Amino acid sequence: MGQRTQAAGGCLAMALGWGAGLAVWSVDVRGRFWRFEQAPDWSVLYAELPIALLGGTVAGLALWAVLSRLRRSR
Repeated sequence: MGQRTQAAGGCLAMALGWGAGLAVWSVDVRGRFWRFEQAPDWSVLYAELPIALLGGTVAGLALWAVLSRLRRSR
C-alpha cells in the first residue's frame, strides 16, 4: 500500500471517528442541555462535545492503526 493511500486512510478514519463521536454526542442533547428547569447546562457544549469528538477521533485512528498493522503482517 502506498504512502498516499495510507495517509488518505488515516484521514478518512479520523473523519469517520469524528462523525461517530458527534453522532453519539447528539443523542438526546436537547434533554441534557435543558436538564434543569432554571437554566441551560452549558457543560454539554464546553465539556461533553469536545470529549465526544476527541474520543471518536481516537477510536477511529486506533481502529485504523490495528487494521493497518494486520494488513502489513500478511
